[in-house]
Amino acid sequence: MKETESKTALPKPLEDITVLDMTIALAGPFATFLLAGLGARVIKVENPSAGDTCRENAPYLGVEGAGLVRRSADDVSVSAINRLRNKLGITLNLKHPEARAIFADLVKKCDVLVENYSRGTLDRLGVGYSWLQEVNPRLVYCSITGFGSDDDSSPAKAMDTIIQAQSGVMYTSGGPQDPPVRVGIPMADFCAPMFGVIGVLAAIHQAQRTGVGQHVDISMLGALTMMVSGEPFDLLERCGIPQRTGQTMPRLAPFGIFPTKDGFIAICAPTEAMARGFFVAADHPEMSDDEKFATRDARVKNYRELDAFIERFTGSLTSAEALARLERAGVPAAEVRDPSAAVRDPRVVQRGETVPLMHPRYGAVEDVYGMGMPIVFSGSNAGFTQPPPSLGEHNDMVYAQILGYSPERIAKLKTQKVI
Repeated sequence: MKETESKTALPKPLEDITVLDMTIALAGPFATFLLAGLGARVIKVENPSAGDTCRENAPYLGVEGAGLVRRSADDVSVSAINRLRNKLGITLNLKHPEARAIFADLVKKCDVLVENYSRGTLDRLGVGYSWLQEVNPRLVYCSITGFGSDDDSSPAKAMDTIIQAQSGVMYTSGGPQDPPVRVGIPMADFCAPMFGVIGVLAAIHQAQRTGVGQHVDISMLGALTMMVSGEPFDLLERCGIPQRTGQTMPRLAPFGIFPTKDGFIAICAPTEAMARGFFVAADHPEMSDDEKFATRDARVKNYRELDAFIERFTGSLTSAEALARLERAGVPAAEVRDPSAAVRDPRVVQRGETVPLMHPRYGAVEDVYGMGMPIVFSGSNAGFTQPPPSLGEHNDMVYAQILGYSPERIAKLKTQKVI
């Protein structure tokens, strides 16, 4: 049996877990994306009149390739292809009087519910956590909000850039005189759901012991600010190192991003052995004995002079030449690549950490890569094999096979625009 066939035959870690996906945009769908990749059966619920907002994100893929606007009804947002894979798509209008009973039937069949609506949305619809507890006491309910479900002092709505602004992360990149720098990837929208998944898995484990579920309450602001607090920025400034140090990290010098003749490279040499290796690579091994650079504390104190020396060294070589020297000397270093090259790195593609994205109907219409599963198990199968569902694609399957509704009832619900 081939390795791929053997891997496919392995069990999925969460194949016995069913997740009700009440999420939109990115933070929530990314959490359920991860759970789906780990094997959970994820049932994504969307409003029949307006699906997940990610379905409207440019660019789109269609039979003619990629485009910034839809050219046909078959065009699908790359965001939707990225985030909605391995999910069953159903529709349910929670504002309809008939929807509450149907929603209860769904909740009874699920182990987990994930939502990232504005704080209090499900409560206002009469299907909040207290109601959910009564319907299914074992349910693990995960809410991902901007500021936590118990915070009435902050706006109910939050976007990633708002969270980046308030978390302090915008003042961790760039130089001392630069304006705030927004991190290019939506950090809060990715970090918060990862904590959500960790919380869900822990709560499932506890529920299996106790028979009782709980509310896993995730704050995007809290998740990102917690990460910012991992570095003592203000303390370093009090000790004489600016909070924002641009391309380098003085407290670990030699450490940072440096220009070469044809690009940039990253150099990370914080230990004594690595620092000595760097001076060897730079053809100045005697600098290891210079009192200004002989110890880590001395290098930190004299980081400006050291950084200037590094720039002269790297600036005299191409990236390939500099990296060859550093590698021979045992110094961690790498070329700074653009996203296009990075996501196509054979190492991450081979491990399924990034994957080619396919149009659900037409397949590989464009060379585009998206999110894979960055966890490789020795005894489990994880990853993504199913395309994103169209709006309500699995209504008949879920309502008939999982809830046991008759064809006549499903047809009536469609006529009434409940689903």
